Amino acid sequence: MGTAPASGTRPRESDLSGGLDSRDTWGVLLTITTTRAPATDLGYLLFKHPGKVQSWPVASGQAHVFYPQATEDRCTAALLLEVDPVALVRGKGSPGQHGAGRHNSDGQQRGNEPPGITHYVNDRPYAASSLLAVALKEVFGTALTGRCDARPELAASPIPLEIRVPALRCAGDTDLATSLFAPLGWAVTASPVPMDPPQWGTSRYVDLRLSGTMRLADALNHMYVLLPVLDDAKHYWVTSDEIDKLVRAGAGWLATHPEKALITRRYLAHRRELTVPALARLAEADDLEPEELDNAVPDEGDGDAEPKPVPLAILRREAVLALLRESGARSVGDLGCGDGALTRHLIADKDIDRVVAADVSARALAIAARRLRLERLPEAKRASISLIQSALTYRDERLTSLDAAVLMEVIEHVDDERLPALERAVFGFAAPASVIVTTPNAEHNAVYGMAPGTLRHPDHRWEWTRAQFRRWARRVAVTYGYVVRFEPVGPEAPEAGPPTQLAVFTRTEAAA
Repeated sequence: MGTAPASGTRPRESDLSGGLDSRDTWGVLLTITTTRAPATDLGYLLFKHPGKVQSWPVASGQAHVFYPQATEDRCTAALLLEVDPVALVRGKGSPGQHGAGRHNSDGQQRGNEPPGITHYVNDRPYAASSLLAVALKEVFGTALTGRCDARPELAASPIPLEIRVPALRCAGDTDLATSLFAPLGWAVTASPVPMDPPQWGTSRYVDLRLSGTMRLADALNHMYVLLPVLDDAKHYWVTSDEIDKLVRAGAGWLATHPEKALITRRYLAHRRELTVPALARLAEADDLEPEELDNAVPDEGDGDAEPKPVPLAILRREAVLALLRESGARSVGDLGCGDGALTRHLIADKDIDRVVAADVSARALAIAARRLRLERLPEAKRASISLIQSALTYRDERLTSLDAAVLMEVIEHVDDERLPALERAVFGFAAPASVIVTTPNAEHNAVYGMAPGTLRHPDHRWEWTRAQFRRWARRVAVTYGYVVRFEPVGPEAPEAGPPTQLAVFTRTEAAA
């Protein structure tokens, strides 16, 4: 491995800006270039000064950031990672930390066996892998969030970018690199790196070059997720926390990516118990088709012959928002808010003065808080929004005095014997002027090709037919002093009805 630049010195421009085609690339390297003038503003976006060489200790060794080129017309930032394989092996702690246990020749952990020679002698100090992705997050963490106080309008704007990883471990699969990055808007050049001597053939590495126009934060998140996917190895113990990282970094692009299943599976180290809930979370967070969200059989379609229908999740949300506007509600509770898909739109509605988002899951609320970016809102607006942990089967004073409450795809997640408690807590105690309830229509499952008795989602306790839902809703309305009407959501099938059924409860004194 080459020698890293000494602190306080700046590498020659010829070493990297034009010299990356040489074999001496100083180890694990990633470069980011922009030509958006003044190009040196890249330093503001990355929170790293173009005139300095800076170094940080990271989990796998030492990371250095420097600028081999910094002019008004073109600026290149380089991230160099010095991996210490001995430190990785001898690291303290449990299997949840770097260095614990043993990895195979691909760097994947095997348990708590003693380390072998391949743990010390491998390609990790020289090739981009999940170690580089971790360093990317540690060094450019603020840029990954899209925040830049000095140039906020620039951070929010697409800019021309070029990214290069000259030694990316990818089993020599240039097609895979293209299939992962091209759908995100990148022009991809992935060249196999020849062996030395050349007569040995092609190595398992590629020289990856990307060019495109997009937000820097989006570009960094693409790299953070896809570097370990291409490497297909994680160098630390993968736990359920990785699902949160994937959903957060993949927000806005992963759920609609044609290779999302492969990306999710590889990112989560092929652990099915993590992959299945991760795909479900992605579906809920990004308003995917109901077939993907609810485990129904996807529609094969016939190519480009017909325009893609509007996802049911969007139709459902729009129906709820229209009914809230019709009711004139100024304070709204999103009960069972999950990760805030509906809450985000309630906050954006200028006619709604107060929003209470409640969920029993603390993790879901944490994801919602990050997704809603409440810290960016004006103080007065932020004060009108409450994210609270609350079980809807218990009375909660914080849910009283609401004009309207929404239970969107919630009741089917409640056990039969607990449903009366939810009715008492919401309709009896909180008693908002109106309540909107949506739930799947079990009859429509046949349209998706689902076998009888199959539920759309593994966490559903039951799914009702239209007759069952109407019996329940009418009983609740009579018991707690509401009138109720029903609306279809989504395209109706002749015999099966709509995919989602909706009930609007209006308290009788409010109706009068």
